[in-house]
Amino acid sequence: MPQIVIDRDQCKGCELCVHACPQKILGMAKEINAKGYFFARVEEQKRCIGCRLCCITCPDLAIEMHVHGTMVHYFAY
Repeated sequence: MPQIVIDRDQCKGCELCVHACPQKILGMAKEINAKGYFFARVEEQKRCIGCRLCCITCPDLAIEMHVHGTMVHYFAY
């Protein structure tokens, strides 16, 4: 089962990942992070299909996808 991990302090709250997710499982938190932004958060992890569109879309590299304990990279930045 894929697991999305969001670095809340690296997220700037652009919401690109929220709009990119075909399952609509990401949302914005009501708290702010260390930079003063509302950050993205996972609302329904179990519905994740592992498409990694959130990871690809994030301009700040704040989102990682782990599948069966292995971190998956599409691109080497």
